[in-house]
Amino acid sequence: MPNDVHHALVLNLHQPAGNLQALFDSETPEILFALDRIPRSLWGYEDVARVHLATSGTLLETLRDPGFQKSVYGAVDCGSLLWHYQNLSLFRILGTGYYHPVLPLIPEADRMEQLKRWQGIASHLFWRNDFQGFWPPEMGFSMELIPLLRRLGYRYVLVDSEHVSAVTPMSWQELRYRPHIASYNGVEIVVVVRDRDLSNAQESGMDVEWFSSEVESRTRWCDFPPLVVTATDGDNGGWFRNPEYAANFWGFYRSLLDMARSPMGRIRPVFIEDYLARHGAHGEVHVDAGAWNTGWHHGRGFLQWTGSQSQKDALARVAKVSGLVHDARRRNGQDAHWIEEAMWHLLRAQTSCNFFWGEDWVSRAHSDLDESLACLERTKGM
Repeated sequence: MPNDVHHALVLNLHQPAGNLQALFDSETPEILFALDRIPRSLWGYEDVARVHLATSGTLLETLRDPGFQKSVYGAVDCGSLLWHYQNLSLFRILGTGYYHPVLPLIPEADRMEQLKRWQGIASHLFWRNDFQGFWPPEMGFSMELIPLLRRLGYRYVLVDSEHVSAVTPMSWQELRYRPHIASYNGVEIVVVVRDRDLSNAQESGMDVEWFSSEVESRTRWCDFPPLVVTATDGDNGGWFRNPEYAANFWGFYRSLLDMARSPMGRIRPVFIEDYLARHGAHGEVHVDAGAWNTGWHHGRGFLQWTGSQSQKDALARVAKVSGLVHDARRRNGQDAHWIEEAMWHLLRAQTSCNFFWGEDWVSRAHSDLDESLACLERTKGM
């Protein structure tokens, strides 16, 4: 008898600072409704539904803001939404970066700031300090991040299948459908592999019969309990924003959950941490630096965020301002008001969206960098 297939669903939820309010004000509330639809779609499926949420700090900041909550009340109750996300029967919250930066592209000194600030807001809103898994924003990962992730208590990190290669000899199925170990300077972390092909289908739309058949075909020769990971945005794209269950992702997923309840169903939703507790990680891998794929790029070399000269210039300026901010902090102490204001603008400038849209949003990065430098100027009289 073939093994059951364990399926880990991961949804990335991110909106840059101010964007959710701007969309709502312009009468385009579909993203907010898509966020609210997530827990509502799973009520009654607590016995089988297992969903991982990677929620950026800027999105959490918006959802908890009293002014935003008041402005959208009557459409979405954001306080209740955050409460529903705490449901441990349905959700596991993955750690990420506060302002959703592509971590390998920002200065090393700022990576800790991004990750610790996310842990601060998430611990407050979700009433817990134990976040076992880490979602690199844009799945932007490089091996040098491993010591930092382990220092902050993460057990595993999600990476894209196209960047993973075997160090320990293993089959194609083992490489893609088993967790592994990656090591950097003697520090190890568990690597959980996202299936890019199946995730592409999840993003664009599919039916449960096709998904079941494709999963069975891909895992047919596994002589171990396979872990299939599909990871996409959970609030972008028509399939997630469509309010009709018959034509959206949640209609598909609830059909999958109905099958999982059947004795004949082979695809079993699972939390990654539970899979690791039962089956562990096997073999060593290397992960090349890269991100997940977008509509026009494969993710290697971070070209989506570095392809134009203006993007490169803005990233170079980020590094320069970062050095100035950290120098000022070392001279004046971490609690100086204007230095912390400068740090806030610096970190917000690093938002991946500022660099993703070619040259359209690069000015937003420069605006925050300008503000950061202005804050540093105010420290000279301190």
